[in-house]
Amino acid sequence: MNRQIQHLYDIARKPVRRIIGLMSGTSLDGLDVALCHISGSGPSTEVVLHRFATVPYDEDVKTEIRTIFAKDKIEFEKLCLLNPYIGRLHGQLILDCLKNWGIDTTEVDVVASHGQTVYHAPKSQHQRDKFPNATLQIGDGDHIAAVTGVITLSDFRQKHVAHGGEGAPLAVYGDYFMFSKAGENRLLLNMGGIANFTYLPADEDASNVFTTDTGPGNTLLDAYARKFLNKPYDEDGKLAAQGTVNAHLLNALNVNPFFDAAFPKTTGPEVFNVPYVEKAQARSQTIGISAKDLMATLVQFSADTIIDAIRRVMREGETYRIYMSGGGAHNPMLTTALKKGLPNCSFGLTDELNINGDAKEAVLFAVLANESLTGGNTSFGNRQGVPTVSMGKVSFPK
Repeated sequence: MNRQIQHLYDIARKPVRRIIGLMSGTSLDGLDVALCHISGSGPSTEVVLHRFATVPYDEDVKTEIRTIFAKDKIEFEKLCLLNPYIGRLHGQLILDCLKNWGIDTTEVDVVASHGQTVYHAPKSQHQRDKFPNATLQIGDGDHIAAVTGVITLSDFRQKHVAHGGEGAPLAVYGDYFMFSKAGENRLLLNMGGIANFTYLPADEDASNVFTTDTGPGNTLLDAYARKFLNKPYDEDGKLAAQGTVNAHLLNALNVNPFFDAAFPKTTGPEVFNVPYVEKAQARSQTIGISAKDLMATLVQFSADTIIDAIRRVMREGETYRIYMSGGGAHNPMLTTALKKGLPNCSFGLTDELNINGDAKEAVLFAVLANESLTGGNTSFGNRQGVPTVSMGKVSFPK
């Protein structure tokens, strides 16, 4: 047997696996690095978040990614160059974190890398009959493995697409394993660039669990923060707090077939971006509104689309608790709007479930890697968009 395969086999048999989960989202703010100690698999999965850091990208890295990010036309040479570049960068950032934590690479069993999404194209979006759902993440796993010397699982989304899913959101699997609780209807709401939630029913039936995107989370807010404030985000929603929601613009923003599509569904900055807002402003004759009113309206737009999506899964007479994570959970303007729009729900943070909300997405990929190594026995039913699959391609260091 190849010694690398033997090593992987030995890792899978360990009572506790030490897995680093990586996440770099559409906000492009940096790389989340989560060192997890994981035992069990499926519903018996137990996760201890041992170390966590968000390593900010410098402006040069953000600029390079934006040259190909969510664009219809790009330089293919740049795409080719960035694939190994991001992989090697992520590998080096892992080494930096481990050094800061005083942990040797030999103490890590596996790296689980999401990569960097550069384009997301579900069929509902591209509407080309002969082509399937598609999504593309860069940051090749072979380069991460070569830099760190650690076996790497990556490119998780392609298996999901290959079996009829849209490649996102993948939180349905990890959220079910980590956060389901008998007797409590839970909604795990992650507000990153795009907002999504996982529905975890009180009966813990995996065939009823799903995750769906709801629309923009922070992507529009961050884009206009860069434009108006020359900052990566509107800290504490301070600019938005000074403004007034423009009802005409809000109505125009809400006109999109995505919002009426069935669950589960996905979207991205390919749809919800600055040109989308500018077209809505033109239709609603609101091009001249102030920066603060525009930001207030964009906050309400994110809140309303989240609220409307959550209401669609709520059943009369039942109670629901919403656990928030992601950058949007730190925006008091957004969270206040959500609580006002969902008065019959109780709210908390994912931190209450012993997982740092900012680390949640990185932890998810560590759990997906663990499931590929040791699990794969949980059925999520035979439903469109929620395939029962093991995900992640294996890269050996040599």
